[in-house]
Amino acid sequence: MKLNFLNLGFSKQHKMLLNITLFLFLISTLIINAQKPQRIAYIDMEYILENVPEYMEAQNTLDSKVAKWRGKLDKLSRYIEKIKNDLANERAILTNDLILDKEDEITLKQEELRRLESLYFGPNGDMFLLRKQLVKPIQDQVFNSIEGIVKKKKYDFVFDKSSDLVMLYSNKKYDISDFVLNEIVRERKIKINEEKRQKKSVLSKEKTEKQKKLLRDREALRKKKDEERKARQKKSEEIRKKRIADIAEKKRILKEKKEAIKKKNNLEQGNN
Repeated sequence: MKLNFLNLGFSKQHKMLLNITLFLFLISTLIINAQKPQRIAYIDMEYILENVPEYMEAQNTLDSKVAKWRGKLDKLSRYIEKIKNDLANERAILTNDLILDKEDEITLKQEELRRLESLYFGPNGDMFLLRKQLVKPIQDQVFNSIEGIVKKKKYDFVFDKSSDLVMLYSNKKYDISDFVLNEIVRERKIKINEEKRQKKSVLSKEKTEKQKKLLRDREALRKKKDEERKARQKKSEEIRKKRIADIAEKKRILKEKKEAIKKKNNLEQGNN
């Protein structure tokens, strides 16, 4: 089975070369395998991407960055034009040293402008890297969905109607764009459900940990209260024993006093 996809990341020249090669290959294949029916379908990549929310969000983010970069370049460009005009208007009254200073400033600003243009919009510039970071994963998702449908339906060729490939006529029944969108939605739902399941698992784990912690805290509190209760009981017992000992000591002292008084009285009576 032969699968052919036109990548949106190709340049216009690459697309045209690919499309010519693809067209010639298709014709040769159809001639060679005339006896074998070829299953062909097409998609409208622009239509698909316009209906993928993640792609539109990524594109809006990219557009916002590009607008910011272009604004910075435009501001620098206007500044260069201003100092060039100022130099042209004031050249007659400026000294040679001041003229050279102005010209050096213009040269430096022009070099800075070229450097920023390359940094932002060069072959490996910020725009290319940001597009790759934001858009490519979504394009890969789209191509994976297309590939899944192609394998399931056993298509031999899939063309992109929105590319540079000239399609003089296309029968709507061969358009699988909505199938691709449905596949993307299905995969998105699976991903969302998986994320929910993982989140639920994490929450359940956190809940279990919280329950375990609550049980540990309760056990620690119970032990603390039990120790405090035992400490109170021990203290109460010590107080009780001390009170009994104090009472016994008082009784002993009182008894000794009574015996001493009695003995004294007996002695006095004996003397009399």
